[in-house]
Amino acid sequence: MKFQKLCVLGLGYIGLPTASTFAKHGVEVLGVDVNENVVETLRNGGLHIHEPGLGEIVRDVLGTGMLRVALRPEPADAFIIAVPTPFYEDDKRADMRAVKSAAEAITPHLQKGNLVVLESTSPPRTTTDLIVPILEKSGLKAGIDFHLAYSPERVLPGQILQELIENARVVGGITAESAQAGYELYATFVKGDIIKTNATTAEMVKLMENTYRDVNIAIANEFSQLADSFGVDVWEAISLANLHPRVEILRPGPGVGGHCISVDPWFLVEAAPEITPFIRTAREVNDAQPKFMLSLLERALGSLKGKKIAALGLAYKPDVDDLRESPAVEVVHLLQSAGASVKAFEPFAPNASLPSLETVPTLEEALVEADAILLLVAHSQFKELDTENIAEMMTGRVAVDAINGWNVEKWQEAGFELTRLGVGK
Repeated sequence: MKFQKLCVLGLGYIGLPTASTFAKHGVEVLGVDVNENVVETLRNGGLHIHEPGLGEIVRDVLGTGMLRVALRPEPADAFIIAVPTPFYEDDKRADMRAVKSAAEAITPHLQKGNLVVLESTSPPRTTTDLIVPILEKSGLKAGIDFHLAYSPERVLPGQILQELIENARVVGGITAESAQAGYELYATFVKGDIIKTNATTAEMVKLMENTYRDVNIAIANEFSQLADSFGVDVWEAISLANLHPRVEILRPGPGVGGHCISVDPWFLVEAAPEITPFIRTAREVNDAQPKFMLSLLERALGSLKGKKIAALGLAYKPDVDDLRESPAVEVVHLLQSAGASVKAFEPFAPNASLPSLETVPTLEEALVEADAILLLVAHSQFKELDTENIAEMMTGRVAVDAINGWNVEKWQEAGFELTRLGVGK
């Protein structure tokens, strides 16, 4: 099939890089987002997300006219839905409202021969049970009059532009012909293997990948608590255990965040609660890790009431600006609930505005008169801080390291009492 015009719904961390990459490879692309600020920012040459190299390519394809941005879709040869799928906090069910709205927005423009691809991470059978009935309100029959497929993104923030092109791609169609149409669309730029399957298998592949990661992080986090209890250095223990040729224990931390790993396992639990106790338990372990961090702060400072704490990092992973479902944010909220006064510094989102949370635009502002400094995210610039300079700005000499990012001797030489996650006394 020949795809001359593509409509991408959702211009977030996945949709915008995807739209821009297609545009760079000769496809006329309309990028759609319901957020007026996002559309206006892009039209004015700005960027609402941080991703290395993305600003340059977006400005290039907007300048050539290969990419346009709008609030509503238009007729096209193919449509990609790349909108968020968060979950409801009360019962962890998938919130599919954005996916439904995107499918409904496409329906009036759907024509025979079109291809629709859902990229948003979704519970199993979403493509067949949710998307098909909506699109068929057009009067066209899915798999007969138009093609429909599911193809999950599999990219790492900070490397999205590279991995979009180089990673293997799974395309699941509701028919073999739909899978082939999806194959031909992504073959526009994908250099990795493009594997065809059915839609529900593709949906489950995405959820399995992130659930696998979540479960393995959970055991690492549980090891950190065990090591703390036994008086062991978990970082040393992990490095020694990983010498075994068939063992690869991951790194513990303050929890698990981001829009994928901390969310996707719940979609499997929702779909089959009676046969997913292991997956649920892993989620509960990781969700409880911020509370364990609170206990470390209490050990280091005693009562947290009235204590001033500088929290370094709010993103869910190193060197990105993505704060979605971040355990660092949860740790700060817990500290505040315990009576501490927290100033948080996130260098990749220095002007972030979060409810009930004080962020400051510079490291210095976070440190002034602080009783303690807390490392929550392994941003590169945090690992090599000048400890002597830090000490001069602070009132106290307490440091807590949640990610094993600081050199113990260096901080002790500067007069700090350093407490590390997973290192028991």
